[in-house]
Amino acid sequence: MKTLEFKTTIAAPVSLVWETMLSPDTYRQWTSVFEEGSYYEGTWEKGSKIYFLNPTGAGMVAKVAENKLHELISILMLGFVAQGIEDTESEDAKAWAPAFENYYFKSTDEGTDLRVTIEVLPEHEDMMTQPWLRALELLKSMCEGR
Repeated sequence: MKTLEFKTTIAAPVSLVWETMLSPDTYRQWTSVFEEGSYYEGTWEKGSKIYFLNPTGAGMVAKVAENKLHELISILMLGFVAQGIEDTESEDAKAWAPAFENYYFKSTDEGTDLRVTIEVLPEHEDMMTQPWLRALELLKSMCEGR
């Protein structure tokens, strides 16, 4: 696995960046760069199961490994979801999962430093880099435009 890191500084307080990133309605907006209509089901509470889905209900199943308010969200990706069925045991799922996706928030004089790290298969690096860069730009615009 390879760890990718993306950073941005957002001219808004941590509480606003946190809320914009994680609230269901605004989550749909900034994640639309990955796939229009993306959403999640579940909660961001530590230990809870959460699903990251596209409009057809396919996507990924994960567990919230850590939630430190306004500091860190750590998500442990466990596998896929297809046609309402979780797949954590197939060869395809085991090829990349478990894998972490982490969101780090830090309050600064300029607002919020946001850092995202994701573990990916090396062959998925290019596929993930551009969407994450666009997603963070959109999130930044959303937060700074409020």
